[in-house]
Amino acid sequence: MNIKNIHHIAIICTDYVRSKAFYTEILGLSILQEIYRAERDSYKLDLAIGDQYVIELFSFPDPPGRPSRPEAAGLRHLAFAVDDLDAAIARLRAHGVAPEPVRVDEHTGKRFTFFADPDDLPLELYEIA
Repeated sequence: MNIKNIHHIAIICTDYVRSKAFYTEILGLSILQEIYRAERDSYKLDLAIGDQYVIELFSFPDPPGRPSRPEAAGLRHLAFAVDDLDAAIARLRAHGVAPEPVRVDEHTGKRFTFFADPDDLPLELYEIA
């Protein structure tokens, strides 16, 4: 096996319109394509950061809830790299998203914070500059 990189991350949302706005208008991801699958009553939205395909956002009728947060088995959180954590936090707050207090990674000395998407999926901003 010769894995090159992560191709995409799939997220199932409960309110497609709200989540589409969150990921595109608040986080600034761009839409590559949007498909409505009538047979499944489901949308599939392909999102990118720059020109890199990163997220498939799905809607399904009545998906089950996440068991608990953030210590349930499975994916713990999704982290986005940012150059300016303070600017990113200000953007979130301007859109009514409340991030947790900033922490410092004890191993790298880099700053980061957590916040939640509309379905309470834990997301992280990690400052790389």
